[in-house]
Amino acid sequence: MPRGLDHVVHVVRDLEAAGELYDMLGFTVGARNRHPWGTHNRLVQTPGFFVELLEIAEPEAIPPASEGVFSFGAFNQDFLATAGQGLSMLVLEGVEPAADKLEFDAAGYGGFETFDFARQGKRPDGSDVEVAFTLAFARDPESPHAGFFTCRQRFPDNFWSPDLQRHMNGTTSIAGVVLVAADPASHLDFLATFLDVPFRRAVDGWHIAQTPRGAVDLMSPDIYTQRFGVAAPADQGLRLAALRFAVADITKARRRVASSRMSAEEIEGIIVIGPKAALGAALVFEAAD
Repeated sequence: MPRGLDHVVHVVRDLEAAGELYDMLGFTVGARNRHPWGTHNRLVQTPGFFVELLEIAEPEAIPPASEGVFSFGAFNQDFLATAGQGLSMLVLEGVEPAADKLEFDAAGYGGFETFDFARQGKRPDGSDVEVAFTLAFARDPESPHAGFFTCRQRFPDNFWSPDLQRHMNGTTSIAGVVLVAADPASHLDFLATFLDVPFRRAVDGWHIAQTPRGAVDLMSPDIYTQRFGVAAPADQGLRLAALRFAVADITKARRRVASSRMSAEEIEGIIVIGPKAALGAALVFEAAD
């Protein structure tokens, strides 16, 4: 079954500074949450999708990776130490994690047990709720600094909040994510398996898949730089490079970005906050269709 975008992980050194960055850009940012394995997060929600701002807050509590067991904390700790701040993981909506695992295993892109966990969350009014998830992990063997999994919400009504999805910059939804690779075509089989959606070729070095929630663009570094005006992350294999946010009024978004006094580029009708300003990520605003 085709899988829509669920969330991305933006790993940072200072969670409060990251929250301030997104707040300055006009996003509503949720309160700090704590995982039992040493990471803390704050969330930026849009309908059905969120950005997980993640900090390695308690490194002594992070369990190491082991054969057949994916350590979320260890992966992001290693990403931060070796690749720096940035977009570390792409997550899709999971319907049946056990079936996702079997599919990834059969294609040669799995090998990890599913993972269940729960934590306490807070509603905008400060009340406590329980949220719980089941994860199924996939991996592209050629991409050490790109993590992939599906996520099934166990108590979605406790997680999603319309109040947290109202943003001063006018963001209404996720338009898509952008991955880069030196040889994009060599990663198409993995990504098509992970998404369960076919890719179409736009031009040489640029492939696009439309998921049930948002698009996935796979680009060569040169095409990425031409399109967004910033350098692509240089790395082995795939890297998650940019988030594309759809806004109701691009003029309103432009004013909000200008008021933040952050460095931004406007290219063919889109507004780009580059990785130097946005803690290793490129954040793109574009008019909603």
